[in-house]
Amino acid sequence: MTRNTNNRDRFLQPEPGRNTFAGGLSFLRRKTTQDIQGADVVVSGIPFDAATTFRPGARFGPQAIRAASVQLAELVGRAFPFGINPVAVLAVADYGDCLLDPGYPQQLVARVEAHANTILASGALMVTLGGDHFVTYPLLRAHAAKYGPVALVHFDAHVDTWEDDGERLDHGSMFLRAKREGLIDVTRSVQIGIRSFSDESHGFTIIDAPQVHEQGQKATIAKILEVVGAHPAYLTFDIDCLDPAFAPGTGTPVAGGLSSAQALGILRGLGSLNFVGMDVVEVAPAYDHAEITAIAAATIAHDFIGLLAQKRLRGEWL
Repeated sequence: MTRNTNNRDRFLQPEPGRNTFAGGLSFLRRKTTQDIQGADVVVSGIPFDAATTFRPGARFGPQAIRAASVQLAELVGRAFPFGINPVAVLAVADYGDCLLDPGYPQQLVARVEAHANTILASGALMVTLGGDHFVTYPLLRAHAAKYGPVALVHFDAHVDTWEDDGERLDHGSMFLRAKREGLIDVTRSVQIGIRSFSDESHGFTIIDAPQVHEQGQKATIAKILEVVGAHPAYLTFDIDCLDPAFAPGTGTPVAGGLSSAQALGILRGLGSLNFVGMDVVEVAPAYDHAEITAIAAATIAHDFIGLLAQKRLRGEWL
């Protein structure tokens, strides 16, 4: 069923002519609401960083990404490079943040999964702002419950498939757990930008950062499209995939990563994939400079929504 195109007007902020840099924060200045019936895309934050293994602070990531998104929130203009205004094509709402109690970190998985289930039950596609990368694990549980095992398109400096005991809150091991639980189809999954050593690929196709630098964006895009195919795909973007020159505000920076231009160029080439959800994580604004990390993260989420808007206009996503 095609959604009512008038829905997008329900999610405009009041006083749409005001300056985008003024007033309350929301992603792309969309309306903050939990009345999301009819929304095409729902943005939500997961302000959690208790699973970090080095520098904390990603709990403030959703707030920073929203603040950095305001310059992208043109209400009448066309977004580069799409030539369209994504929020004029899609009904986009900001749900606010998942309610978490930092005194009970062991409740995180159940709370985030329930939070995601509520949003997904509306029929909307979920765009999540982290938080540390462990939050992707409960998000995958919710998405796999709806779509079955998903292809993981994973941008990161780290493979995040190290061993744990199945209970540990650790942002470096959750994808091995997700594989073992059948949440992801590793034969259809790709890790991009990796620059950490692992003895075992666990079945993932790995395109490490040197390969991206040497082979270029077009070859990287072609490989991702080949591996993922038409399978339902979930995009997870750890901002430390970018070199610290482009994303210093993160918990575990690693030199030699992708530039913002490389990452955005690759992402913009993936519009034909069957994406069912995405997150951008590990923005830690206390270590940022001039908001460059948050701006990169906001642009990644914005451009993902732009890809969805293009698919809507092509009649490929209803």
